[in-house]
Amino acid sequence: MKCCFLRRVLAGLLVLGMAGTAGAAPRQLNVYNWSDYIAQDTVPGFEHATGIQVRYDVYDSNETLQAKLLAGHSGYDVVVPSSNYAARQIAAGAYRKLDKSKLPNLRYLDPALMRLIADVDPGNQFVVPWAWGTTGLGYNIKLARAALGANAPLDSWDVLFKPENVAKLRPCGVSMLDSPADVFPAALHYLGRDPNSTNPADYQAALALLERIRPYITQFNSSGYINDLAGGDICLAYGWSGDVTIARHRAHEAHKPYEIRYVIPGGGAPVWFDVMAIPIDATHVDEALQWVNYIETPSVHAAITNAVFYPSANLAARKYVLPEVARDPSVYPPAPVMQSLYMLKPLPPDITRLQTRLWTTFKAGR
Repeated sequence: MKCCFLRRVLAGLLVLGMAGTAGAAPRQLNVYNWSDYIAQDTVPGFEHATGIQVRYDVYDSNETLQAKLLAGHSGYDVVVPSSNYAARQIAAGAYRKLDKSKLPNLRYLDPALMRLIADVDPGNQFVVPWAWGTTGLGYNIKLARAALGANAPLDSWDVLFKPENVAKLRPCGVSMLDSPADVFPAALHYLGRDPNSTNPADYQAALALLERIRPYITQFNSSGYINDLAGGDICLAYGWSGDVTIARHRAHEAHKPYEIRYVIPGGGAPVWFDVMAIPIDATHVDEALQWVNYIETPSVHAAITNAVFYPSANLAARKYVLPEVARDPSVYPPAPVMQSLYMLKPLPPDITRLQTRLWTTFKAGR
């Protein structure tokens, strides 16, 4: 009888254990990232590998992300700020220090690029690179040539910043990123000033330059311009390298009768990094670390590059990148072009506030 009683007790415990497992809430992860910035199989692949369910939301500006972070209780476990914004957020205590013992795939990261990121994250303690890219000019070549002339040099910032040039493009549509942190550095550099200037007078000069071209900007957009460019609704976009390359591929897949081309104008352009970080109020920290480590799996990161045309800092991923993507100079700029690029750096709060005020004035066109 004792034997049978023990069997009944053990069987009951087993049933209770199974019921507890069945009723347990699934593990979750909340990710907040830029739009058009991930491969189709990234989230399903992570969910399959880990059993963690992902809520994946998107934004189209650093300002949107920062407002959520600084308000507290963002509701996200992983976010992807640009490195110049991340520096200020780290200083404000917005992120958790990374437990690198749970991130073995960090060994694949390019030491040279990690040294650059260390300028904004000393010791690489808080952020891990997602991708990097440049900011330049995206053209509908057919429409731009028709407006500017067959022999007009498209590899010059004069196309955007000289009113007599950009005015010719207004009828076919001119789009500008809705981001002062991306526009002011290019304007400053065009004027021969420090693109990371902390001199308020430099920003007033940049505003004067921008106000001269304001009548010819037909939209401010940081995400929808991809489809606008692919669909022939605009002919010039000041935008991000991968976005314009996505537009090029979409136009090609739709058999459009024109070419979309990304150009880094002579004289240099901004280069930036977007980085993964775990907010200080994250509620699923272990899951967030698993996500960061999964993304740094070389084949996973390569699949993202193949989908959205932004390179990663993952050296081992390069061998999995499609040859046509690896050869594309809009994705991987050649060495001479790389030497002309300038990195966006964090600015003091007073300059950031000044940028915001001047940007409002510029957009209003007053």
